[in-house]
Amino acid sequence: MTNQSRRGFLKHTTLAGLATAAAPYWFAPSSFAAPFRSALERPVLGCIGTGDRWNGVGPNAMAFADCAAVCDVDKAHVEKGKATALEKQSKPGAERTVDMYEDYRKILERNDIDVVTIVTPDHWHSKIAIEAMKAGKDVYCEKPLTLTIEEGKQIRKVLEETGRVFQVGTQQRSEMGLKFLHAVAMVREGRIGELKTVTVAIGGAPSSGPIDVVDVPAGLNWDMWLGQAPVTEYRFKDTGSRYGNSRCHYEFRWWYEYSGGKMTDWGAHHVDIAAWAFNLENTGPVKVEPVMAKHPVPFVKGMPTDATQYNTATDFHVTATFKNNAVLHIRNDAKELGFDNGLMLEGTEGRIFVNRSKLTGAAVEALKDNPLKEETLTALYKGKQPSLEPNQHMRNFFDSVVDRTQPISDVHSHHRAMTVCHLANIAIRLDRTLHWNPDTEQIEGDADAAMWQAREQRKGYEIQA
Repeated sequence: MTNQSRRGFLKHTTLAGLATAAAPYWFAPSSFAAPFRSALERPVLGCIGTGDRWNGVGPNAMAFADCAAVCDVDKAHVEKGKATALEKQSKPGAERTVDMYEDYRKILERNDIDVVTIVTPDHWHSKIAIEAMKAGKDVYCEKPLTLTIEEGKQIRKVLEETGRVFQVGTQQRSEMGLKFLHAVAMVREGRIGELKTVTVAIGGAPSSGPIDVVDVPAGLNWDMWLGQAPVTEYRFKDTGSRYGNSRCHYEFRWWYEYSGGKMTDWGAHHVDIAAWAFNLENTGPVKVEPVMAKHPVPFVKGMPTDATQYNTATDFHVTATFKNNAVLHIRNDAKELGFDNGLMLEGTEGRIFVNRSKLTGAAVEALKDNPLKEETLTALYKGKQPSLEPNQHMRNFFDSVVDRTQPISDVHSHHRAMTVCHLANIAIRLDRTLHWNPDTEQIEGDADAAMWQAREQRKGYEIQA
């Protein structure tokens, strides 16, 4: 594509209709010339966790790799995963057997597997990812990568020791019509002056009311599903919805024992983009202050006192202040600003709003006559070529597997973004302001709060970094 046609494309696709553009720019197909062990000269894939979210991860990975094994602690999930993998790989000349396992370590033991996807509940991500890297596997792991700040440090340490390639599933950096990439590029080019404030609205967790104790479903290894988390009873209530209310599967997100509520669910996406825009991906805030928070159950010293129902925050507003006095607001909604999901980026000379469906502001309109610079976009995308074609986040991962570079959503930047989310959750659970040292990565002046940077892990399921 010529420079002139690239500029023309950028001029017309960086507006509100960006997501519907018909053609990509600077698109170059990936080539797997590296000597992978597959007979087809493609990486061999193992899928750890094949529940609901895997439907948007596993098949995407199979566009670039041959799946040899699937694993899940729920028999129904793993059987569905095998059927999907066989269907995706049923083309003549590309047939492959797919093995099923309950224990993820069976996948890590296999020397023929190059790459793993990890799509488990959040509290399992770090342990499996660390063991996978130590076993010589490259890793694609769903967000949020960690349950605690300490886990992020552990993953970063093992990544540096092993030199593996690791992509986190924060697809907003690569996909969604490139709206988020373009919003960050406008900030980097000074299109709204100096960025001073970002407000992210990420939604609040649902409440459930009391959930009944019931028998563990047949085929589910409940003890292994719990993993590092405390042993507790299985709970489920039929609400007529797809998942009902439970402690398991999709609904694990609303229990602090396994996740961080919307603070880490959607926060992993939007706070990541905010840090990217601030150009603070390798540092962090100095102060995190809870303005307001509501939980569905009472808390004592940061711990929920009712084990029968969801416990993550339904409403919240937290501010994170950085060394340069930039301020990040994390809210369940920002209705007074006119939105309930997305990011408002406010600079000294204007503002931009971006979410998955739109990119708006005077600076966006100005792109008609003054398109973004190609070098800005390339630099933000770590030298690779962003594209409007589908499945680009997974493509970026496998391109990085080939050239042995870190992908667009790397461990270091994601750990820093998740640290903000974890600090925000600590602040609202303890209901007090935290002072954070981004250089030492420690809460200062509050020994009780500092203890929340890690968690107790059940014997036999400890993380060994």
